[in-house]
Amino acid sequence: MRAEKINGILSSLNGSVEYQNGEIKVQDEKAVRTNIESLVRTSVLDSDQETRFLARYLIRKIALALNIYPGSINDLYLARGRGEVPNSFTTPAINLRSLSFYAAEAVFKCAAEIDAGAFIFELARSETGYTEQRPSEYAANILGAAIAKGHTGPVFIQGDHYQLSASRYQDDPESEMQAVKDLTTEALSAGFYNIDIDASTLVDLSKDSIPEQQVQNYELTSVLTKFIRDTEPQDITVSIGGEIGEVGGHNSTEEELRAFLDGYNDKLSEIAPDAEGLSKISIQTGTSHGGVVLPDGSIKEVSVDFETLQHLGQVSRESYQLGGAVQHGASTLPETAFNKFVEAEALEVHLATNFQNILYDRLPDELVQEIHAYLDENHDHERKPEQTDEQFYYKTRKRALGTFKDQIWSLSEDKIQEIASAWETQFRDLFDRLSLADTAQYVQNHVQPVRVQPDLNDYLLGGIEPEDTSDLAD
Repeated sequence: MRAEKINGILSSLNGSVEYQNGEIKVQDEKAVRTNIESLVRTSVLDSDQETRFLARYLIRKIALALNIYPGSINDLYLARGRGEVPNSFTTPAINLRSLSFYAAEAVFKCAAEIDAGAFIFELARSETGYTEQRPSEYAANILGAAIAKGHTGPVFIQGDHYQLSASRYQDDPESEMQAVKDLTTEALSAGFYNIDIDASTLVDLSKDSIPEQQVQNYELTSVLTKFIRDTEPQDITVSIGGEIGEVGGHNSTEEELRAFLDGYNDKLSEIAPDAEGLSKISIQTGTSHGGVVLPDGSIKEVSVDFETLQHLGQVSRESYQLGGAVQHGASTLPETAFNKFVEAEALEVHLATNFQNILYDRLPDELVQEIHAYLDENHDHERKPEQTDEQFYYKTRKRALGTFKDQIWSLSEDKIQEIASAWETQFRDLFDRLSLADTAQYVQNHVQPVRVQPDLNDYLLGGIEPEDTSDLAD
């Protein structure tokens, strides 16, 4: 019965793929690449839940058959920490909140033009909720785009800000830790082999000393590291990131960095002596997620402390052999700022909001008005007394993306291509400013090919129930 259903799902590929005894055989690679969009749409939009799950599983199997596989960037980052890879580029970690297949196509197209390999697709715990993209769906979009654009080799997919809610942890620590573990398990099953743990929400500034302030952060990060090492697939070493301070707070210091990493390494050695630790560390240098919105809806210019970014990156490499420091909350910075990330030797920069802005700037007016009405009715509790409408809609409109997913995916082909073309222009400029050209050589030299076969049962489970993520960072 299930084999019949699978063959029915594959019929959209016009006979270019065969499925027999759990294995995929590609009969016509060109036809697969031409028609994979229809299978991605099934994985996102089909009204039957099992059909969506099976489509995601099949996309991953087809990708493997075409030598496309989820990978970990861990070994590349550690090689950079050892000085075997130059600090001459910054890896973009790209959050795609809507029409992810089409945005990822633009990424792969721009990367292929310059032989770029060091780029990451990511989705935060918070975004998993309000965009209504479970890890398996997000991975299917990304791998489907890789198929469509002829990419081969590893695809880096990351769980961004797998963050602990401070309030929920205070109320019920065990349940909140389990929620992060459950999402991590789901993400690993879907091919997210890069995970950013964020327990920085539990840094306690009421403590007298900086090491005391960081205790909960580094202890829980080490516990979650052990969990990932115990859960990750055989032959995969997941790239794990830690964070020493919430984005939007005060700028990070060397004392905080050392307090966190020293405590983390000691704790991990205690609970998992043979476990590999972090590959990178996220710091705060003056940005905020989504930017600061002015009353007219424009974004306030911010000043990034590039000296701190460079210095802490250097300390993390030289003293702790990590790949370097990571910058969050950067996508709304002026374009000219992105060259400075390379100059400051930033390892990775996280980008999200501006891609969402590009989408909203091109949505039909009637759909935008419908979204505004939805926000007025369902998210008015988030409106601050001093906010203008422009500020309120800008800050909350991300929360409409899941609710309006079907309508956004149902835009005309011309409109979707208009949006995708604008994304392509943005990615091409970013990749140039981040010096991504010719970075595929570093991926090839340092990332070993590990092709993990997906478990059909993992996909049929679907995922954990949606949770309230309104208090979490992106």
